[in-house]
Amino acid sequence: MNPWIVFAIILLIALAILGFLYYKGSKLQKEQQEQKEQLFSAATPVTMLVIDKKRLPLKDSGLPQIVIDQTPKRARRAKVPVVKAKIGPKVTSLIADENVYDLIPVKAEIKAMLSGIYITSINNFRKAPVPKPEKKGMMAKLRKKADDLSTK
Repeated sequence: MNPWIVFAIILLIALAILGFLYYKGSKLQKEQQEQKEQLFSAATPVTMLVIDKKRLPLKDSGLPQIVIDQTPKRARRAKVPVVKAKIGPKVTSLIADENVYDLIPVKAEIKAMLSGIYITSINNFRKAPVPKPEKKGMMAKLRKKADDLSTK
């Protein structure tokens, strides 16, 4: 067989795969944007006292078992930003948005927008200086750039 024909067939297959991935990626991006809009529309303002914050695997985070069961298997091992906070008389474990997690002060009272167990934004710090963001590694910087590009 002529090597140019083989090259053309491989090129066509590669283009078909890239087209499929582009279509699927844009569809998933639209779904993610709709979910974020629903999440932010359901958020309510809450005053809470932040006790502790850590990045933990989902199974070690102290979140309700229902949340862990509903999470896809591949995402259960990933580390999530968990915030332990006292809301009223109850101490609960919450998940923070990646952009908000670095801004949350420990052992301070804050007003935040809460959607279920997800902290979407912080409105007010009370008697707490805004902490300096931690030094980020290369992967965290790449994730932030990807998030910024996906929101545009």
